[in-house]
Amino acid sequence: MRSIMKSVLLSAVCLFFCAGSVSAQVLSDTSSVKEIEGSYLQQLQKRDSVLIADQLVYGFELDGVEAGTEFSLPDYSGGFCDGVTVVSPWRVDTLRISRKTGTLDIRGGIVITSFDKGEYELPSIVLGRRLPDGNTDSLRFDPQTLSVMEMPVDTATFELHDIKGQVRYPLTFSEILPYILGFQLLASLAILAVCLVKTYRKRRNDDAFSREPAHIRALRKLDKYRGDKMWTAEKQKQFYSGVTDALREYMVFRFGVSAMEMTTNEIFGSLTDKDIPENLYSEVKSLFERADYVKFAKYIASEEENAAAVPLAVRFVTETYQAELDEEAKKQSEETETEVKQKEG
Repeated sequence: MRSIMKSVLLSAVCLFFCAGSVSAQVLSDTSSVKEIEGSYLQQLQKRDSVLIADQLVYGFELDGVEAGTEFSLPDYSGGFCDGVTVVSPWRVDTLRISRKTGTLDIRGGIVITSFDKGEYELPSIVLGRRLPDGNTDSLRFDPQTLSVMEMPVDTATFELHDIKGQVRYPLTFSEILPYILGFQLLASLAILAVCLVKTYRKRRNDDAFSREPAHIRALRKLDKYRGDKMWTAEKQKQFYSGVTDALREYMVFRFGVSAMEMTTNEIFGSLTDKDIPENLYSEVKSLFERADYVKFAKYIASEEENAAAVPLAVRFVTETYQAELDEEAKKQSEETETEVKQKEG
């Protein structure tokens, strides 16, 4: 039964749009026109009255349509009614299908509107119909009257106002959250970029610094502590720490001792067998001991002691480095003499 209902529905709906060839003949045959009730006029926006530019559906309802009946709908493309405009074309729907008789109840309509105030007599809706037995006739539905009103204005209290500006609503947290997250992301990327640049520069400087000879690095560091800018009591700890740290680093590369982790006694105990002049050895040891007093015993060195610290450290570096050069020159000379003797022998 359901399949039969579907086939009846499809056949009926298709016939509404396939009967263009019979419409002219049927509509011109005025002797077979049947007056029928069933037209309607409904607002799309439900109001007590119809206002200018309101849209309405003007159409018909027909009950008990036999399966196989063909219809032709009026064409309003050339005009509809003075003062009334067709907004959308015909739309036909099936309201109900009778299971017993197989007939259909249908409804069709067009959307109209008007932009002028007034009373409009809408034209009758005339349908051409061809019955399943081949007979044709026309159905004329009773016309409707459209009353269009304009918005009433109270002239006693009416007052002109300026155009209002845009309403500004307060921002919510969900609206500004994407901007906050985006700013944090950009800030994080900027900080990361700065850190990478600094790391790259520091690594490059460290590589360049590590390729320099030990005595050059020590002399460059000691040069920062020349003058009397750091001889004040509150800066002496920093002054002596910088001078002795430069010497400690030099001793690591020059003499091969772990001076950075050793105490003063351990450092100079390891240097006793090195080729260091005795007077220079004792003066530098005194410098380290004075630095320990300043750093750990709150000793305040005199200006004479401060003035002699950097020159003594520089002299230690230059003399021990010169001794290294002399040793290398002596070894090279001995190697050269050995090679000469081997060639002569």
